[in-house]
Amino acid sequence: MDEQQIIELFLQRDKDAISETERKYTNYCKRIATQILQNPEDTEETLNDTWLAAWNCIPPHIPERLQTFLGKLTRNISLKRFRTQHTQKRGAGEVCVVFDEIAEWLGSGQDIEREVCERAVTDAINIFLDTLSETERSIFVRRYWYFQSIAEISECYGFSESKVKSLLLRIRKGLYAKLEKEDLL
Repeated sequence: MDEQQIIELFLQRDKDAISETERKYTNYCKRIATQILQNPEDTEETLNDTWLAAWNCIPPHIPERLQTFLGKLTRNISLKRFRTQHTQKRGAGEVCVVFDEIAEWLGSGQDIEREVCERAVTDAINIFLDTLSETERSIFVRRYWYFQSIAEISECYGFSESKVKSLLLRIRKGLYAKLEKEDLL
């Protein structure tokens, strides 16, 4: 069943939408959750929460791409679960390392102000990513969206770990300069 047909099932409030979504997108969403949570039980709970969130969101929201929509839901639910579990103790793992790499720019503020700022930052990041080569963009996304380790990324591209680190540092500096120029920090 293709993604448009699955969306139609959601719109019709047909319970087969969940089973079809699960059948088609479990592996994709599981990779995202596992990379963040590093725990099979938490990953399974996150997947169940993702299917429920999709059921609750569609309708009224109709995603352009179901896979991307589910990936975002999975990622957000995984990050929320990770933060909840690690509020008292900072655990090891890639999520903490990634947050540490960009923590100095992350600010806090009021909810509405934060939401508006997040949208502006998201737009600026997307524009910045469009200026990168496909390889640079893919490496950046693997690190900061999928939370892959430096070792995994270097293995995937056949680069040394130091090359990946320096590439990510250069990209972060470029992104920081763009966000600073647009007064988004």
